[in-house]
Amino acid sequence: MRTGNAAGGKGPRYYSSSFGDMEGRDEMIKASVSLQDLRRRIYSKAKSELEWRFWGLYVHVYKMETLEEAYKMAKSNDGAPGIDGVTFDGIEAKGREDFLQQIQQELQQRTYKPMSNRRA
Repeated sequence: MRTGNAAGGKGPRYYSSSFGDMEGRDEMIKASVSLQDLRRRIYSKAKSELEWRFWGLYVHVYKMETLEEAYKMAKSNDGAPGIDGVTFDGIEAKGREDFLQQIQQELQQRTYKPMSNRRA
């Protein structure tokens, strides 16, 4: 006996059809997962199943929530200027949102090239 859908009916619809043109159709509709919850779930899975290989994590890297949290963490740790000399004050003077959106766009397009680390 098959479990779940024994009658063989269709499964739930996960795709959006509210777009007028073809662009954006067939995008999965998913509830947003909080960054803390995502980290907890990944940690638990990694500890319980050592051979498990994760996939689909990259999309979480360029979520604005993730980038904002990373920015806050670096700033709260009194992050030093990077190799390019840019400080948090400099970023905020030009616009933190624009800075994070630029990084997000580069990550989405896979053109982001981090600078090398400063050497002490």
